[in-house]
Amino acid sequence: MDLFVEYVDVWAAPIRDKPGGLADVLGSLRDAGANLQFIIARRAPDQLGTGVLFVTPLQADREIGAAAQVGFNVTHSLHSVRAMGRDRPGIAAELTQKLADAGINLRGFSAAVIGTQFVAYFAVDSLQDATTAQKILKEA
Repeated sequence: MDLFVEYVDVWAAPIRDKPGGLADVLGSLRDAGANLQFIIARRAPDQLGTGVLFVTPLQADREIGAAAQVGFNVTHSLHSVRAMGRDRPGIAAELTQKLADAGINLRGFSAAVIGTQFVAYFAVDSLQDATTAQKILKEA
């Protein structure tokens, strides 16, 4: 299987859990020229009125500066590997099984299909796990 696999930095920020909380933060990133490829937002169940937003990538100094102004930091406890390739039935099961067989415990997993292509993000606990996951996925 021919996959494009790479390590990606994930950035996280708190957001207000109210109408427009997410839109305000994303608008700041847009205004700085960020071209986000992945976004996850969710409520923080243990902190009433707040949520958390994860994005990738933030690259240029202007994007990173704007992100810092609205509370973003690169996550040092979350390591993520992105894999992209041709979609087919069972691809997610196959790839996650290969990682499991290597003893890699996934902290999180997200995937989507657009047309004939898929993109998947594998979140793991350490940089060593991310390096191992990259190698396994490139050989898949």
